[in-house]
Amino acid sequence: MLPSISLLLAAALGTSAHYTFPKVWANSGTTADWQYVRRADNWQSNGFIDNVNSQQIRCFQSSHSPAQSTLSVAAGTTITYGSAPNVFHPGPMQFYLARIPDGQNINSWTGEGAVWFKIYHEQPTFGSQLTWASNGKSSFPVKIPSCIKSGNYLLRAEHIALHVAQSSGAAQFYISCAQLNITGGGSTEPGSNYKVSFPGAYKASDPGILININYPVPTSYKNPGPSVFSC
Repeated sequence: MLPSISLLLAAALGTSAHYTFPKVWANSGTTADWQYVRRADNWQSNGFIDNVNSQQIRCFQSSHSPAQSTLSVAAGTTITYGSAPNVFHPGPMQFYLARIPDGQNINSWTGEGAVWFKIYHEQPTFGSQLTWASNGKSSFPVKIPSCIKSGNYLLRAEHIALHVAQSSGAAQFYISCAQLNITGGGSTEPGSNYKVSFPGAYKASDPGILININYPVPTSYKNPGPSVFSC
């Protein structure tokens, strides 16, 4: 028996609804996929992570592989992270930085330990439904804090899709990590109260991960992870 048209459409929609974060750029120019971003395990499948305790929750890599090169950006400037295709689900966009320790190689450093601090998280607009500015977009600007120390960093981009997150383990995480050399920075080192590890930062039961956004429609939203660091 041939599959029904509705099943075929559902399968096609499910595939197209998934996405990757393969590029980052400064100023007005775009870059090649995976040029400055460590190639994520979903680079062909556009798949997601649903286990917050997986090692993949850090940079979506089951085995370490560096980016082709490192993007140089000035502290205090805004850079852009790109998705392919567009983000297709409701949920927050979040960004974290981790500074590579002096004397260590950015190409071999994997970001283990409580080294990640959040520099942005998205809040929804509340009403008859939750509306997320990231939904339907393919480029996401993020400002590099002006006061942080110069050096090599990993920039972790994360979108948490919440369309079926009313069940434990059903939130979908789309993640990748870019390699940055931040220049012209200050002297500030974010405190330990801002820093988390991946895995370790999230629990499946966190209210920003285990949530029914459809009914009853929430009137507040608590982003998972630490507070956003600002200068």
